[in-house]
Amino acid sequence: MPALMINKVRTDEKVLAVTFDDGPNAEYTPQVLEILQKANAKATFYMIGEQMERCPELVKRAAELGHEIGNHTYTHPRMTELSQEECLTEIERTKSLIERLTGEKPASFRPPFLDYDHVTAAALQEKGYSHFIGAVNLEARDWEQPGANHILEETRSVLSNGAILLFHDGYGDRSQTLEAISRLIPQLIAEGWNLVTISELLKLAK
Repeated sequence: MPALMINKVRTDEKVLAVTFDDGPNAEYTPQVLEILQKANAKATFYMIGEQMERCPELVKRAAELGHEIGNHTYTHPRMTELSQEECLTEIERTKSLIERLTGEKPASFRPPFLDYDHVTAAALQEKGYSHFIGAVNLEARDWEQPGANHILEETRSVLSNGAILLFHDGYGDRSQTLEAISRLIPQLIAEGWNLVTISELLKLAK
């Protein structure tokens, strides 16, 4: 059975999984970690292998703080433009890097641009992934820098039990994302949401 995309899980628990793509980034990732730490919240970081090579200490720091490191390929290609062998290489290189830096096997994968086809799905299945991780707040479009208020409002409009939220801590100016999450995450905690890793979220699925 091909790997399937998961944007949310069915659960009665008031939980959300906050995720960050394209890091680690020397400027923005430490600020994201600080925001999460102040709120005592956990997140999942879908990291790019090339970026991990540049900032290995940030990978270790995120893992030490209890966050989960997910696989987001090595070079951030459009996987639909790759052969199955190239897809496998992208997945395996980053998997090995995550294991070396954190001592943990990455539990989940997110394709760059959420771009996938049957070749991508077959490669994931071969590497032991029965699913890959999407998100419900794609209209927030934080990667386009639409303004912190837009990111915040579009994300809040799709909140529901078991939802997965997508933000970016790497590539380009992420100051709007930082402003948005610095407001959003404390709000979520105050409203009684439990912010968990992707692995924790999947265990809660009904």
